[in-house]
Amino acid sequence: MPAAAPIIRCVQKLVLYETRARYFLVGSNHAETKYRVLKIDRTEPTDLVIIDDKHVYTQQEVRELLGRLDLGNRTKIGQKGSSGLSRAVSAFGVVGFVRFLEGYYIVLITKRRKMADIGGHAIYKIEDTNMIYIPNDSVRVTHPDETRYLRIFQNVDLSSNFYFSYSYDLSHSLQYNLTILRMPLEILKNETTQSRQEGFDIFEDEGLTTHGGSGVFGICSGPYKKYVWNSQLLDSVKNIVHHDWLLYVIHGFCGQSKLLIYGRPVYVTLIARRSSKFAGTRFLKRGANSEGDVANEVETEQILCDASVMSFSTGSYSSYVQVRGSVPLYWSQDISTMMPKPPITLDQADPFAHVAALHFDQMLQRFGSPIIILNLVKEREKRKHERILSEELVGAVTYLNQFLPPEHAIVYIPWDMAKYTKSKLCNVLDRLNVIAESVVKKTGFFVNRPDSYCSILRPDEKWNELGGFVVPTGRLQTGVLRTNCVDCLDRTNTAQFMVGKCALAYQLYSLGLIDKPNLQFDTDAVRLFEELYEDHGDTLSLQYGGSQLVHRVKTYRKIAPWTQHSKDIMQTLSRYYSNAFSDADRQDSINLFLGVFQPAEGKPHLWELPTDFYLHHKNTMSLSQARRSYTYWWTQGVLNHLPLPYDEVTCTENRRKLIVKRFHKYEEEIDIHNEFFRPYELSCFDDTFCLAMTNSIRDFMPKNVGIDPSPFTVRKPDETGKSVMGNKTNREETVLQRKTAASAPPPPSEEAVSSSSEDDSGTDKEDEGAVSQHSTPVKMTDTGDNIKITENIVQSMKDIYGINLSDVPSEDDLTIYTRFVHLGQNQHKQDKSSQQLCSKHNLDGVINITHISSFSQDNIYEVQPPKADKKSIDIFHAHIQASRGIMQPLVKEDILMYREYIRNRYM
Repeated sequence: MPAAAPIIRCVQKLVLYETRARYFLVGSNHAETKYRVLKIDRTEPTDLVIIDDKHVYTQQEVRELLGRLDLGNRTKIGQKGSSGLSRAVSAFGVVGFVRFLEGYYIVLITKRRKMADIGGHAIYKIEDTNMIYIPNDSVRVTHPDETRYLRIFQNVDLSSNFYFSYSYDLSHSLQYNLTILRMPLEILKNETTQSRQEGFDIFEDEGLTTHGGSGVFGICSGPYKKYVWNSQLLDSVKNIVHHDWLLYVIHGFCGQSKLLIYGRPVYVTLIARRSSKFAGTRFLKRGANSEGDVANEVETEQILCDASVMSFSTGSYSSYVQVRGSVPLYWSQDISTMMPKPPITLDQADPFAHVAALHFDQMLQRFGSPIIILNLVKEREKRKHERILSEELVGAVTYLNQFLPPEHAIVYIPWDMAKYTKSKLCNVLDRLNVIAESVVKKTGFFVNRPDSYCSILRPDEKWNELGGFVVPTGRLQTGVLRTNCVDCLDRTNTAQFMVGKCALAYQLYSLGLIDKPNLQFDTDAVRLFEELYEDHGDTLSLQYGGSQLVHRVKTYRKIAPWTQHSKDIMQTLSRYYSNAFSDADRQDSINLFLGVFQPAEGKPHLWELPTDFYLHHKNTMSLSQARRSYTYWWTQGVLNHLPLPYDEVTCTENRRKLIVKRFHKYEEEIDIHNEFFRPYELSCFDDTFCLAMTNSIRDFMPKNVGIDPSPFTVRKPDETGKSVMGNKTNREETVLQRKTAASAPPPPSEEAVSSSSEDDSGTDKEDEGAVSQHSTPVKMTDTGDNIKITENIVQSMKDIYGINLSDVPSEDDLTIYTRFVHLGQNQHKQDKSSQQLCSKHNLDGVINITHISSFSQDNIYEVQPPKADKKSIDIFHAHIQASRGIMQPLVKEDILMYREYIRNRYM
């Protein structure tokens, strides 16, 4: 049993009950054995009054409580006509509470969908929400602009790419989440907090220690607020209610696919976290604000795990993190001119790189060193446009580096990707692959296990040059790659894919799944990973730019079909239309949702503001009293721990962000096995998530028999389950809906339709012909048609059996086969007497064989009874004695187990 485990939130199912004066929000865990209750006052017109007694109820206690509330709120005692307590809505979590100009609303998650699974911890996507007005109609004070604010708030579609988890912290990386689980036990004991009621034990008087030697520390970390999108909605209640009610939501992308390596399942997960600071749309949010937060900042993490072992303590997990974000300068583009590419202007002079210093200070704290900048903007232009940003960024990095130690300096890599794309002599992806190799060697990656023995037996030069930080339990990623172009969309996504592909090879090698840290294009593994990144890029592009990606990986490989050009034109027009006509409304909705603008009486309304510049730049409203140093521009203490990130160091400041409690190993709050498999409910295989996700064998491996099943074998364009050109036929019409679902596995019916449309695309002529032969009769007309049909129907021996069979077998093969036939005909049809008779007379055709097993006869009909060990026999005898009324004395382990059953069931 591990020493520490993540705490699973007790509130996963919610029911909102309503009376005229109160709302009662009843939340339970998934097994419905533990309950919590919130009381929300409805008589206050503008204030939010919530009472949480922080008591854990049993199912029986909750039923009695609701019964008393129902009885007490009826108009007449004993009246059955009208119930005093009515059920309003069922939900799966609370997004938060929000107020405009009237009273408060509560936002509830009413539908969810499982999107990924990491070590048994489920990640859900919000499918639908419900906003409920809290104050009663009798006390409601109406305002004419309330409806408009409500409509603007609801323009942020919570059913589009918002994710949450009850037990896994999505705002942090896998490296952070597993690092805190490996904190020394002495530190965990000092941080343990336990309230009187939750520590109550009915067995205290019997002299049995509550936790004994089998205690497990439950750890819950505070979220990283930068990537939490409902932090402002929970601020009004986070100090009032128990932390089980606080469900933090991220925005971005989440997709998971299954890579089968000769039957061994490996999950490839891609999680993108969009920053909630300085968030907005394409032309309205550029550069950085006064606090160092940049526009379109997204942290992308790829996680690789061996799905055959579901445990953070014993399983194999690896991750790699990279970041995209706008150039950290004060710059903008004026869209009033209605030009496709508005001119870039630098809004403020920043000679001491103050904004860039704040931004890179945040990155040093979260990722460590080195910080590597891959700048993809154009360097050679007839008219200065993108080059303005490059020149300023070079000056800022040069200024900041002169104060950093040389070993922790910011690495700057400029590369004009557009110039190389236009050149016919240069291969863009080959050059990106060289950059990716150097980047991964500098930063390393995270893996939670020591180097495998195969890497010692077969050492690799690239592996020995790998950077990062090596610890006894594995490797840590130190530093991060920060990629940017102007929009951080098309070019950035392709560059991130190439770096991710390089890191994926190292991750597979570290887990002992491949013999060299290298992956080739046109393999099932890379195609699966490319599809994940394509969905990831489309989703992020829709959120920021208003359209899907214009240039994809296939575009830069120059293998895209000619029809792709017309689609690129449509995407460009869609992006231009969105930027010109709908981005302003979307920006208002984001400002209202994130609490950047808060309505109040006497203030101008949101739609009356000429600009939101001062909302995102706080130094325009008030001058900061404390000035940062121009030379020591980093936070104190950060340099002392480099290259390790300061956020992952065990220090007093970081320990304050943790909630540590001690549990027994059987308690449900830390039992991820019980949470994942759910033995208390009926499961349906058709609804199982692991069967519905994208599969490398089902969706990418060729359908021909005899093909090498390895996902690392290079395929030809016509030897794949999906066309290499990426034509999606009918699915292209519903691509927006699919991107909204973030490449999640479709339901069975939809999946069957999509797979049939893809398989009928004509990529595999031989397989298609074989299907038609079995489904419809073929009418033979003349010799010419006969030859054509035969060519389409008949498959070669190699396609069917995987080898070429000779026309005439050899004489030795025929002799062996004849002996096999005689053995099958005569050996198992004769009884013992006939066998003895045959042995005496030496009949022809009967072969005498020697027994090589422990059975008296070599056949499948004779078995030996199983042997039971002494412990099993003792348990059986004790069971028989108990049925006769003779009970065995209970040992200490039995008492402990019974006590835990009573605690979990009734307390």
